[in-house]
Amino acid sequence: MVSKRYFGEHSLMIGRFQPLHNGHMEVIRKCAAESENLTIGIGSAQYSHECDNPFTAGERYLMISEVMKDEGITNYCIVPIEDLNRYSLWVAQVKSLSPPFSVVYSNNPLTRRLFSEAGYELRDSPLYNREVYSGTVIRKKMIDGDEWRPLVPEKVAEVIDYVDGVRRLRDISGGE
Repeated sequence: MVSKRYFGEHSLMIGRFQPLHNGHMEVIRKCAAESENLTIGIGSAQYSHECDNPFTAGERYLMISEVMKDEGITNYCIVPIEDLNRYSLWVAQVKSLSPPFSVVYSNNPLTRRLFSEAGYELRDSPLYNREVYSGTVIRKKMIDGDEWRPLVPEKVAEVIDYVDGVRRLRDISGGE
C-alpha cells in the first residue's frame, strides 16, 4: 500500500453505474470530499447491451465525467474494471488498473471482504433513498415508459438520449 505521506489519502469506490444516478452522486460527493484523490471504478466494465447492464463502459465513463465537470469535482479519475470471477486475483487486478489508493468505499460484503483481506482500510458508502435511487428501479422505469429523468443528473439523461439508451433497453428487454 502507498503511504499517505507522499500522496495524501487516495480512495477507491466501485459501482456499475447502470446508469449513474442521484444516489451515486451523493456517495461520490462524500467520498471526493473526504479524499485527496478518488478513483471511481466502473465495475463489470465488460458488460453492455443486457437488461441489467445496458450501457457500455465508455458510455458510463462519459456519464460520470460529464456530471463531475458539471459538479466542479476535479480530484478524481475513472477506471473501467472488468470482472475476473477469480476472487483471489480480483484485488490485484483492481490495484494494477488504478492509481495507488489506501481506502475503499463499499457496502458490498464480498468487495469488503476481499479488500479487508488485502489490508485496505474500509469505509461504508452511505445509501441515499435506496428504494428510489437504484439502477434496477431506473431501468424498469425506462422500459415501462415511466418518468426516470428526475432520478439521474441532467448530464446523465443527456448521455442516455445521445446513445438512444431507452430504446436500446426496451429492445433488449423485449419491453416494446
